[in-house]
Amino acid sequence: MTDSAKATYAAAGVSITAGDEAVEKLKPWAAKAHRPEVLGGIGGFAGLFQLKLDRWKEPILASSTDGVGTKIAVAQALDKHDTVGIDLVAMIVDDLVVCGAEPLFVQDYIAVGKVDPDKIASLVKGIAEGCVQAGCALLGGETAEHPGLMGDDDYDISGTGVGVVEQSKLLGPDRVRDGDVVIAMGSSGLHSNGYSLARHVLLEIGRMPLEGHVEEFGRTLGEELLEPTKIYAKDCLALIAETEVRGFSHVTGGGLAANLARVLPEGLHATLDRGTWSPAPIFQLIAQRGRVEREEMEKAFNMGVGMVAVVAPEDVDRALAVLTARHVPSWVLGEISKAEVGGAALVGDHPRF
Repeated sequence: MTDSAKATYAAAGVSITAGDEAVEKLKPWAAKAHRPEVLGGIGGFAGLFQLKLDRWKEPILASSTDGVGTKIAVAQALDKHDTVGIDLVAMIVDDLVVCGAEPLFVQDYIAVGKVDPDKIASLVKGIAEGCVQAGCALLGGETAEHPGLMGDDDYDISGTGVGVVEQSKLLGPDRVRDGDVVIAMGSSGLHSNGYSLARHVLLEIGRMPLEGHVEEFGRTLGEELLEPTKIYAKDCLALIAETEVRGFSHVTGGGLAANLARVLPEGLHATLDRGTWSPAPIFQLIAQRGRVEREEMEKAFNMGVGMVAVVAPEDVDRALAVLTARHVPSWVLGEISKAEVGGAALVGDHPRF
């Protein structure tokens, strides 16, 4: 083999130099998502987090792993990559807080066809922003280059988060009681679920351009679809601190009723009133353009409710006041009652939908 024919890692599609440049570009963003328990910085073989056990008597660690799904296809089409990282963190930390856990740190995994340092930095910028909103640290991660497996412009992101909760404060179905009240927290839009259906309806059936202005939204379709997922972690922890919270449900894939049913014990049923809110225009547009039936909409999308809290009846007013002070749209959604058939069900009709 001649010198000119010698194989190299770069010739195979992997650039160590580009990877090193990406790490340098993302370091300033990662540094913004910090907690005092973090030891060292980005670039080591492992992230170090000093768990200060004097804060907890019987700490339980909680972990969650998730991704963003096909919302990434919208980001790629618009070449805008600095918000899907917020979505990633939201999917992780808001699953952690459902059991009462305070998110401590997140680690990300970015798979790319070819490393583009500026794109990687944009992705990490969003992840760091999400961590700041959640009050947790970004404790490093991994960027993997997959030439031949992914296209040069393709990427996917996922991550894992770890939180901690005192054993005596662990939330679960055993805490929910007959007569408890369900409080809804408004979503910021589609969040990060249902994008395969949304893209099929709006882009394929409706042939709507992502760059096109939509009067109902007051902005372009692409801007609406890339609206970052609302992160509720700090709001939920504030509710725990000031009210008697019996449980939370993060409304993701499967919809409102199915996700709430996951945190209810046998023998108790949640009745949720559609008449208490009207879904945002994005949900109405998808339903109309795709002729999507209500049952299918409610399985695929959050329909305007991103998180629910189950609270003691005597704490309803206080809970709503806490959320209002934190600028979280909230309202009484329904109630818990005894029933032979458990789970949760939506009743009534949405106004103006």
